Amino acid sequence: MIVEDEKKIADTLKMGLAEHGFEVDVAYDGKIGYQLFLAHSFDLVILDINLPGMNGYELCKAIRYRRQDMLVIMLTSMSSLDNKIEGYDAGADDYIVKPFEFKELLLKIRALLKRTPGQSMPVGNLLQAADLEMNLDNKEVHRAGKKIKLTAKEFQLLEYLMRNKNRVVSRADLAINVWDVDFHSNTNVIDVYISYVRNKVDKEFEQKLIQTHVGMGYILKTSGS
Repeated sequence: MIVEDEKKIADTLKMGLAEHGFEVDVAYDGKIGYQLFLAHSFDLVILDINLPGMNGYELCKAIRYRRQDMLVIMLTSMSSLDNKIEGYDAGADDYIVKPFEFKELLLKIRALLKRTPGQSMPVGNLLQAADLEMNLDNKEVHRAGKKIKLTAKEFQLLEYLMRNKNRVVSRADLAINVWDVDFHSNTNVIDVYISYVRNKVDKEFEQKLIQTHVGMGYILKTSGS
């Protein structure tokens, strides 16, 4: 489903995606988009932020409340880091800034759909690292029995770290596998989200699981110093 109030953009996207074999419905209003979402079973939603009726942040949160597994791409002209963080916090899986290349959007759609229900890494309904547990079915995380509340993007970031526990992953690895974007050294979105996850996963516990390897990346380390 595409939710975009600029009719020319929405119709062009629909035509382009249809040419690549996708079935696409379009809404030009946030509230109508939500009604359409409730009435149909979509695999992925592309939405703008500046929408009449209900803005993209609100719509994304409403969609995520109903379906935690729904794939959401925000496609918007709002390009600041704060906008992107708010988008990911609302539950977006990816964030693309206008103007954009259609090939890039197509690549990211395919990457997200391929990643579902699992990535080409060790699979399982329950991931564990020391006293940290992640349930992939109900999307819950517990540490030492205490429930930890994460946003959708924080959950994806922690999942990748847990699937690669005791192995250093670079910021480029995270950019490609969690955000599905090429790595740019001038962005600190990854560092910001690492900080968010650390505050929730490590702050109240003596053993710090998420560690920084300066100049190399991050590691979720289950033993040793």
